[in-house]
Amino acid sequence: MADSSVADVDAQALLDEANSTSDAQGEPKFTLELDQDQKDIKEWVHGFAEGVVRPAAEEWDEREETPWPVIQEAAKIGLYSFEAVGQFWADETGLTLPIANEELFWGDAGIGMAIMGTTLAVAAIFGQGTPEQMGEWIPQCYGDADDVKLGAFCASEPDAGSDVSGIRTSAKYDEAKDEWVLNGQKAWATNGGIANVHVVIASVDRELGSRGHAAFVIPPNTPGCEQGAKVKKHGLRASHTADVHLDDCRVPGSCLLGGKEKLDERLARVREGKKAKSQAAMQTFEASRPVVGAQALGVARAAYEYALDYAKERRQFGRAIVENQSIAFDLANMKLEIDAARLLVWRAAWMGRQGHKFENAEGSMSKLKAGEVAVWVTERAIQILGGNGYTREFPVERMHRDSKIYTIFEGTSEIQQLVISRAISGFHIK
Repeated sequence: MADSSVADVDAQALLDEANSTSDAQGEPKFTLELDQDQKDIKEWVHGFAEGVVRPAAEEWDEREETPWPVIQEAAKIGLYSFEAVGQFWADETGLTLPIANEELFWGDAGIGMAIMGTTLAVAAIFGQGTPEQMGEWIPQCYGDADDVKLGAFCASEPDAGSDVSGIRTSAKYDEAKDEWVLNGQKAWATNGGIANVHVVIASVDRELGSRGHAAFVIPPNTPGCEQGAKVKKHGLRASHTADVHLDDCRVPGSCLLGGKEKLDERLARVREGKKAKSQAAMQTFEASRPVVGAQALGVARAAYEYALDYAKERRQFGRAIVENQSIAFDLANMKLEIDAARLLVWRAAWMGRQGHKFENAEGSMSKLKAGEVAVWVTERAIQILGGNGYTREFPVERMHRDSKIYTIFEGTSEIQQLVISRAISGFHIK
């Protein structure tokens, strides 16, 4: 795939294509056979992951710093750009974005998150913003190859993680100045404080809980928006995570995603006892869960492949250890679980792209399964490598650390089970 094939794509054309329907040709059929474009993108991202990301993985994990040189390399070839993500999103099957994420995170999850973390902010702007807001803010999340920028999505708080209704960050409207004033503290924000553009979920009406939330863009260098403590993490250490403090942070009225008229209409419906139709934080999570599942798949696949190669080469008692049934069966089950999880991810991604309602919480199913599989597969990889697997000299130790977050962020495994159980039973399980 030529580097320029992604970089030269017109941004507005991508938006139009991604927002259009496929009425003329009918709904695309779900298929497990990738088309040539999908194969080319898969090979392109895999080549970058293998040639650039993997060689740098150990260094940036140890440094626990944002791998700016790697992000810049991704920007130079067009991978870190709005055009690339827009092209992935525009695929009417919904599969290209998870495919690209799996390949990138196969290279390394920490660097993968440093490159893809911006897409959370972009997803929020894309899903809730007006066309004018998309055109203004999404390019600023990326910058360009000569001046790389980042985006950050800020939803979680010290006392509001899985329970998004507990968000305390407030947004008050100053009608005289047509400005919103934000106050509060965000936690666990990928790229928090170092991003050019922050997207913040805040409450405009605490009495309405999560139905009273809205999303706001914080423009670059806005006074009152500052980085708090940087988090020292168990895994994904090449990805910057920090608190974000909002202290009388004023943003123009135009920074409310979707606009005030739309917000006022939604709040009025809720106050009348009607459904809100969408919630600011959950709308972003619903779109991103299959993609997060694909990231976990990349980690799991990397660990499985490494363990398989190791088991073929490592000899004990005069034969390769893969000839021991216990190890061979472990590897067989690792492959089985990875492929099963991928089917759930692809189904959810396809359903989301076609606008199908997740009647049985298929998005949550995909993220739950992929996250649990990643933890299990990387743990088994360590066991197959034995003492070597427990050391930092071998990458499965890092992969295991990286995998654990996929049972926690964007909804813990327990929250996913709660969502699924409510969907299949029709009861409000607590």
